[in-house]
Amino acid sequence: MDRTTPSDTNAAQLGRRAALRQGAAATLAAARLLAPAVFVGCSTGVPPKQKTVTVGLLHSQTGTTAVGGRSLRDIEMHAFERINAAGGILGRQVELVAPNPRSRPELRLMKTRQMLDEGAVAVFGCWTSASRKSVLPLFEEYKRLLLYAVQYEGNESSPYCVYGGMVPNQQILPLIDWLTSPAGGEKKRIFLVGSDYVYPRTANFIAKKYLNAKGLEPVGEEYVPLGNRDFSAIVKKIREAPADCVVNTVNGDSNLGFFAALAEAGIEPVWLPVVSTSIAEDELRSLLPEQVVGHYAASCYFQSLDTDANRQWVKGFQQEFGYDRVTGDPLEPAWCLVHLWREAVEKAGSFETEAVRQAFREGLEFAGPGGRVRLDPKTQHTTKYFRLGRIRPDRQFDIVYQSRGPIDPDPYPQIAFPGWSCDWTQDGVVRGEEVDIDGDV
Repeated sequence: MDRTTPSDTNAAQLGRRAALRQGAAATLAAARLLAPAVFVGCSTGVPPKQKTVTVGLLHSQTGTTAVGGRSLRDIEMHAFERINAAGGILGRQVELVAPNPRSRPELRLMKTRQMLDEGAVAVFGCWTSASRKSVLPLFEEYKRLLLYAVQYEGNESSPYCVYGGMVPNQQILPLIDWLTSPAGGEKKRIFLVGSDYVYPRTANFIAKKYLNAKGLEPVGEEYVPLGNRDFSAIVKKIREAPADCVVNTVNGDSNLGFFAALAEAGIEPVWLPVVSTSIAEDELRSLLPEQVVGHYAASCYFQSLDTDANRQWVKGFQQEFGYDRVTGDPLEPAWCLVHLWREAVEKAGSFETEAVRQAFREGLEFAGPGGRVRLDPKTQHTTKYFRLGRIRPDRQFDIVYQSRGPIDPDPYPQIAFPGWSCDWTQDGVVRGEEVDIDGDV
């Protein structure tokens, strides 16, 4: 799946697109996005005489996480181009640098350190929790901010990370509430299927704790390595359980094999729905509609959201990158994170990390395409709507349920992590008893 894309070719394409713009937007110098760039700035802020400020985008353009990585890079680049066109931030144009770590851990670390050494004041990036966890120590060492847009498992807090994606109390717990309600069919025999890494295992640990509190327990729990496409044995176990629904935390192209196996076994969503936590519009472009129509996804945002603000945002993205492109989660959180960071910098009057974090404590909000979001100063996570979408034949979603309002983030839900909490306006992380994620419920 790894395809080499020469940086000079990508840079030329981006340069031609940038050349079509007029005025300040062209100053982004998009031709340098994937090629080596000279950075500016330092750990204590940008020198007063510098006319640009460098921000990093850390997203793989090739390899196993490229589908999501390309889209995140594009939407963040689009956001900064709009900001530059409006005059930049604190009178400076944002110069982006976007190396390609190629879904390789050693390259990700090397590129991150290089960006930080050469002056990037903040970096927007990473896809999986494994990638985030691998680079986070570097941001803590350099005291710079990593802004992470993808849903994740919680059970983590860092003063140098801003978490823009959903955490389990905003996704997994509301999903279980819906499944066990009359609207969701009062499901009681839930089967958990996931990829074998930190997000699915931790999310399912929290799900089991929550089910247990409701007097229920899953009828099965299975994991497969990332990239695995053989689900025949797991589908057989789902039928034999027998399950009345599946919560799917499988990530990446493994979903191709999972839904193909379900279809081959004749499993219909009307009697055994699958609710996925890591499938959005981008992923649906590679899945066969006849294998997924009628199944569900749990998310904070869908492109089909029927509001003027969302329609305008989708239109702008597609005009920029092509009408075959789609938005979705985590593109919407990524867009919001860029603007929340910009707001914090402007409120602080500085790009310096501690000044920006102080602005977080004063409270920040942004009216995003999916609705208004707030950056919680205690946890540096964002509020989220919970939305449930049913897959349509056109690879979009019908939104069948939406929370009444944004849900406050809790990276340490007490049902799973008693005694743990986080408040960066006070003493930071309060530790409870150690929790064995792989232990029995």
